[in-house]
Amino acid sequence: MLTLRILLFSGLVLHKIIWEALKRSAGAEQKSARKKRPPSVLALKAVKLLVLVFILVQTLTLDILPITDDPGALRAVGVALYAVGLATAIAGRMQLGRNWVDFEDYTVLKNQSLVAEGVYRYVRHPIYTGDIFLLLGLELALNSWLVLAVAVLFVVVYRQAAAEEKVLAATIPGYDEYCSRTKRFIPYVI
Repeated sequence: MLTLRILLFSGLVLHKIIWEALKRSAGAEQKSARKKRPPSVLALKAVKLLVLVFILVQTLTLDILPITDDPGALRAVGVALYAVGLATAIAGRMQLGRNWVDFEDYTVLKNQSLVAEGVYRYVRHPIYTGDIFLLLGLELALNSWLVLAVAVLFVVVYRQAAAEEKVLAATIPGYDEYCSRTKRFIPYVI
């Protein structure tokens, strides 16, 4: 179990390192958007940080609300979902490049363009999809009923994605057509 916990923890750290490295290489427009954050956005950032710290501590040390006494198959499914989610989120973030903005900044960059290649050819929000699968898989791999909290997170993500799409459709040429040929989260499904 310790090896599994270290593997899961390492994936979470890799995810965060990639995000921070790509954020630091962002253009001046993204950096100026982050400097003008209102208190509500800073509070949201603080909540995100607390959740991340909790997930990291849980991954390394905590057995919270076990689902079953024999979690072998559950863990295998969880690790598979986690790996798919991690790979999808990272691919989506790397392919989005300079077009990425923290979701709490809720803005469209002046030079932002439509990305419709790579994983974006199949889904409009691969980062959200990947992160949902990552967390779903993590909680299953940890054999925790906290997996049910992912449903609440999905509702938040769904609402955020819909709101983002309205802004993007109003500002990025071709976004409406892109939406008509791709699914929001899972290719050919939803």
